[in-house]
Amino acid sequence: MPKAIRIHETGDPDVMKWEDVDLPAPGKGQVRIRHKAVGVNFIDTYHRSGLYPVPLPSGIGLEAAGVVEAVGDGVTNLKEGNRVAYGAGPLGAYSEAINAPANRLSKIPDGVSDEQAASLMLKGMTVRYLFKETYPVKKGDTILFHAAAGGVGLIACQWARDLGVNLIGTASTEEKCALAKEQGAAHVINYSKEDVVARVKEITEGKGVPVVYDGVGKDTFEMSLDCLQRRGLLATFGNASGPVTGVDLGILTQKGSLYVTRPSMMDYLTTDEELERSAADVFDAVARGAIKIDVNQRYDLKDAVQAHKDLEGRKTTGASVLLP
Repeated sequence: MPKAIRIHETGDPDVMKWEDVDLPAPGKGQVRIRHKAVGVNFIDTYHRSGLYPVPLPSGIGLEAAGVVEAVGDGVTNLKEGNRVAYGAGPLGAYSEAINAPANRLSKIPDGVSDEQAASLMLKGMTVRYLFKETYPVKKGDTILFHAAAGGVGLIACQWARDLGVNLIGTASTEEKCALAKEQGAAHVINYSKEDVVARVKEITEGKGVPVVYDGVGKDTFEMSLDCLQRRGLLATFGNASGPVTGVDLGILTQKGSLYVTRPSMMDYLTTDEELERSAADVFDAVARGAIKIDVNQRYDLKDAVQAHKDLEGRKTTGASVLLP
């Protein structure tokens, strides 16, 4: 009987419990995956805390890599022994094994490790939809990306460099700023010491940026608006500091007829074709050497509580994985 991290109530990291789970044979259209590595993402903390409600009790986690060990009826695209990964669910990736829809899985190419794949799918596809669909960046653009030394941020730094985009990254320490710079950020701002708005205006010669990608949320919302040029777009795609609430829309007029969007990756992967195209782009970027995944934190799967404490305490850089 496999084990998994489960939640029976929402709250702080200690609500996560290490339990035995009953896993039946895969149903029609499903395969059973024996996980080799599980990705840790901020959205997992939103499910755990109740910010994004899920029916309880529940598994947790949306991203993992592993090996197909059983195939259900009707599955023709996968077979036992295939290495696969996913980054858009099903919910319950913090587990030793799971049954998943075969059509929502991607085969892991040769040369990509299980740990890399488990760190790449959700984060990489997030950067892809932000850069190619939410606001399609173009060569020569100067953009602002908050939390540039995090798991999503470091991929964004590298992909921006590959696209010829000048990424201004923010981070909380000199060490994190140096890491973002090393990974491709054209400019870095230590928000603990520097005035972000003033530095952005200095870098852009007073114009501001056409787009801000903000996964932080409440703490950076107004700052992000103030970094935008007239009719610029704020893509607020996460809530690491808490959700943005109580906004007077008049502020968008006052600051230059600005646009704000709150995108979710799931709305960019609604069809199998969209998922296939997104995963292919991500794996292509890795194959070309445009993106390199650094797994900087590893935890035993049963130690997910500590992984969440470190993530929310801003003690991590790059990717974190849980190892079954």
